Amino acid sequence: MSGTQSLDLSGAAAAAPVECLGQSFPSEQARREHFLRLLAARLKDPAFRKQDGFPKGSDEAILAMSDPPYYTACPNPWLADFVRHYGKPYDPQEAYSREPLAIDVSVGKTDPIYRAHAYHTKVPHLAIVPSILHYTKPGDVVLDGFAGTGMTGVAAQWCSTAPVAYRHEVEIACKKDGRAAPQWGARRVVLNDLSPAATFIAANYNLPFDVQAFSRAGKELLKSVEKDLGWMYETLHTDGRTKARIEYTVWSESLTCRSCSGEFIFAEAAVDAVTQEVADVFPCPHCGAEGNKEQMDLRFESFVDPATNLVVKRPKRSPVWIQYRIGKQKFVKKPDAFDLEILDRIARLPFPDELPRDSLPDSQMSRVGRMRTTNTSTIHSMFLPRAAQAMGVLWDRVKRNPDRRLRHMLMFFVEQGVRGMSVLNRYKPVQHGRLGGSQVGLDLPGVFYVPSLISEVSVSTQFEGKLDRLTKTFSTFNGAQRAVMVSTGSASQSALSDSSVDYIFTDPPFGENIYYADLNFMVEAWHGVTTEAKAEAIVDRVRRKGVPEYQHLMHRCFSEYFRVLKPGRWMTVVFSNSRASVWNAIQVALQQAGFVVAEVNALDKKQGSFQQGISPNTVKQDLVISAYKPNGGLEQRFVERGAVPESAWDFVQTHLRQLPVVKLKAGDLEFVVERDPRRIYDRMIAWFVRHDAPVPLSSDEFLSGLRSRFPERDGMAFLPEQVAIYDKKRAQVTQAPQMELFVSDERSAIDWLTDFLKQRPSTYQELHPEFITQLGAGWKKHEAKPELSALLENNFLKYEGANDVPSQIHSYLSTNFRELRGLDKADPRLKAKAQDRWYVPDPNKAQDLEKKREKVLMKEFDEYAAASGRKLKEFRLEVLRAGFKAAWGRKNYTTIINVAQKIPEEALQEDEKLLLWYDQALTRAEAGA
Repeated sequence: MSGTQSLDLSGAAAAAPVECLGQSFPSEQARREHFLRLLAARLKDPAFRKQDGFPKGSDEAILAMSDPPYYTACPNPWLADFVRHYGKPYDPQEAYSREPLAIDVSVGKTDPIYRAHAYHTKVPHLAIVPSILHYTKPGDVVLDGFAGTGMTGVAAQWCSTAPVAYRHEVEIACKKDGRAAPQWGARRVVLNDLSPAATFIAANYNLPFDVQAFSRAGKELLKSVEKDLGWMYETLHTDGRTKARIEYTVWSESLTCRSCSGEFIFAEAAVDAVTQEVADVFPCPHCGAEGNKEQMDLRFESFVDPATNLVVKRPKRSPVWIQYRIGKQKFVKKPDAFDLEILDRIARLPFPDELPRDSLPDSQMSRVGRMRTTNTSTIHSMFLPRAAQAMGVLWDRVKRNPDRRLRHMLMFFVEQGVRGMSVLNRYKPVQHGRLGGSQVGLDLPGVFYVPSLISEVSVSTQFEGKLDRLTKTFSTFNGAQRAVMVSTGSASQSALSDSSVDYIFTDPPFGENIYYADLNFMVEAWHGVTTEAKAEAIVDRVRRKGVPEYQHLMHRCFSEYFRVLKPGRWMTVVFSNSRASVWNAIQVALQQAGFVVAEVNALDKKQGSFQQGISPNTVKQDLVISAYKPNGGLEQRFVERGAVPESAWDFVQTHLRQLPVVKLKAGDLEFVVERDPRRIYDRMIAWFVRHDAPVPLSSDEFLSGLRSRFPERDGMAFLPEQVAIYDKKRAQVTQAPQMELFVSDERSAIDWLTDFLKQRPSTYQELHPEFITQLGAGWKKHEAKPELSALLENNFLKYEGANDVPSQIHSYLSTNFRELRGLDKADPRLKAKAQDRWYVPDPNKAQDLEKKREKVLMKEFDEYAAASGRKLKEFRLEVLRAGFKAAWGRKNYTTIINVAQKIPEEALQEDEKLLLWYDQALTRAEAGA
């Protein structure tokens, strides 16, 4: 399915002329040598090395890892040339219009391409393809600044190489959703990541190579290692004569009983010989005292570390089982004298030169848990002697391959054994199964964890099946030669020109979910090029990075995205974190950079609502954020008009055009959350704040003006031309979409009451039990719980019988009470039933209420501001929001900062609106200073 010929650097093909970034070279080898010389010269420039996120490594190591200009293990100097040569300049006259598109990030995780190389997290290419097809056309430039293993690049090329069956499936889905048919064809892609380990994988995924040559070289490599090291994996069958090949050996730690000080092997005491189940609690074989692992002491032994010649300690480990093969038959046995003699012989071998001696970075994972208790602190301490010899030989022989592209692919292949052949490879017996049917592998890929039972796999077990799978996978997918550029560095800085990128797909770090730099160090040490962790956007207690630092780093990255993206174009952000503070940090960083969020989709199949997605107590799930860069016309008109109401309505007009008109799920209409008038108001505020401008409309002025300017359907605002589309679809379904409100603070409580009373004007007695059920576990910790009577008094009106029954109450009573149907608004019987019912005021009276309420809020805010020198343990978020907004309008940034410092940091971080005001106030105050 590849759209290009694979590279062949031998024979006549090597002499064929090639084109690269507008230059012609006599051969592929000449091209490589030319750009390697240029890169070597750049590495000598101190200013070049001072770029954000420049990796740690010698010039030689960076050059060895790179394949310029398409891949550099440092910031790529040719990104701008690539985009300038293959992309198109921004044209404000070009017609471009798209609605946001949701994707399912779970699609394609079993695809062979996705599984070709393991990584901590990645979005499958098949989940990204629909977005690229939707937002771009062939030849457009796509950017992913947190590219990881380069799945965005694979997806962009898949748009050209996808099989007919897949294309048909996508086209049917587009037709069903009412979207235009996709334009198939490759897109140009710029991939960047902070980690050299990640970009090396991305480059090998996306750059072309000779698959058959790779397969031959891989087989020759394994054959040569078998020839020289095969004796290490020999064992004798239980008959004592027949030689067999070891598949894996299970090693067990030794423990000491605290009751009798007796030493024993953990596996022999805790693992059932028949079922292979590992007991949580087990008896000491010496005294019978029962306990779990934590109630026993780990046994250590002293040895001379061959890497340092120092005496150090390591857990005492013993081989307990061996699974081996004779022909197609598998057998299991305990190690015998023959096996122990081989292991002793291996232990006496010289320390392999290629095995890194680096100490692991000080990290959260190394400070706690099994890394600390097992004294595992260096790369070489993560390998048993036999695995150390095997990996050292494999890496050495791969490095000697003269063909750079083939050498990199062989490293791509061999580096997958770095973790799989280490002591991190946990033995996982199949439940209720015998040892011979057991599984081996890593079940904790996002952390470093040294298990008590280690599965030491053989070279053939680790690599032979992998080589066959890679050959098969890349025979059907092989990157296009000039479609992708890969760079290593911070996403906050690039060589790309302003407004040069057509679409951004990005999957940034999620707070402190995964420590990428620390995890990748294990592989990067083999290359000699490691991540500059200072530039990593992450929450990390060891490096003293909290949520504010994470937000500021993400703001810098999103600002760079905003700079290079063309106006009016889109960015898709995949986000996953269970903490509301991290979610808000992402939201605020996006808005500060200038992006406008048009849609957020929660993709957890069991917890699928947006409100659950942003709840501080939600389970972890994937969210897909669709955001756009406002077009140049909107920005120019704002410069000309300033912060006036017309600018606000101009923003709304532009924003509504970007939102989906109809959302369907299982044939039913869904409520488009971003069309909720209150959400539109929040987006408008963020836009003005980002422009350092006062908000020209109050909440009620905005909501009232929105109703008069834009048609509303089912609680959603539309442009006039969008209403006809919505009405047509609405007529085809039986039930109107309902917005799901998650009550967590005073504002959301008011919103819930508004929606409830619109449909059902009620007395306090009728309303109170319904309201109480909403004030559940999701209520924010420091938010004062309001009295229902106060909320009603300050935000709604109550009918007391003096005048005709208001239209809202009359409509409700006439519809729901048969005896009241047809009665006039002044009828005493209707008045009696309407007595003491609360209802939502009409716009004119709502403005009076809003002014009254704002006065009360500001009075309480002044009390917060005057409370000198003490923290506020409980407060009203609505008071803070109103006060921050008013202070912003007066450019009184000091008041915002001072009051913010009186509330707990977690409360500030978990409220998107407060965080936006505060962070912008800090920026303005620092700029003024």
